[in-house]
Amino acid sequence: MAKVVAVIPCFDHPHTIGAMVAAVADHGLRVIVVDDGSGAACAGVLNTLQITYADSMELLRLPTNQGKGAAMMAGLRSAHSQGYTHALQIDADGQHAVADIPKFLRASADHPRAVIYGQPCYDCTVPKLRLYGRYLTHVWVWINTLSLEIKDSMCGFRVYPLTTVVALLNRVPLGRRMDFDPEVLVRLHWQGVPLVAIATKVAYPVDGVSHFKQLLDNALLARMQARLFVGMVLRLPTLVGCKPRC
Repeated sequence: MAKVVAVIPCFDHPHTIGAMVAAVADHGLRVIVVDDGSGAACAGVLNTLQITYADSMELLRLPTNQGKGAAMMAGLRSAHSQGYTHALQIDADGQHAVADIPKFLRASADHPRAVIYGQPCYDCTVPKLRLYGRYLTHVWVWINTLSLEIKDSMCGFRVYPLTTVVALLNRVPLGRRMDFDPEVLVRLHWQGVPLVAIATKVAYPVDGVSHFKQLLDNALLARMQARLFVGMVLRLPTLVGCKPRC
């Protein structure tokens, strides 16, 4: 039987993390919040949440800010070590539609071996530069998988089968910042892991806090895609031989 926990990576989101923890807990999930080296204000909020949600929240602290990918990997490993079978990933900044959590959980129950990932439906709040950048990443993902199967590789709203994803983390060093989300999907696709897209609304609040660093994270994404391209070329006979689907 599936045992699901939520993993929320958090770096300096003191104004939204409380609502996210409350919303996830309201859906009956235990929460692992990974504090990725937040400052004093957010750390204080997290301390209070840990007391308020003592029965449903675990606080895992990284000593320094290491990036979203590093925080997610720490949370996924912790969840797996505690005997959970699946982990729901959701961001701390309030962009994701928590009302869709049941849809993700139902899809995971129907497809327990699959990664269930969000396919965003954006409203007018999405920054155009970010939107165009995402599509460029998607194009490279389609090239590196020789497939259009991955509809969106950047959305951080997902359900992972933990045994599969932790085995990958232990075998391959993955990106530790914003490059984690697309890389892990590509590598799981290469393994033949089923991927199921779920349409979900994503909003960008006007006063929202983004930790996407245009120069650094775009450089890391470019390096990651180049590394994956080499991997795709080396796997070319297998990838072509597996069409239309392994």
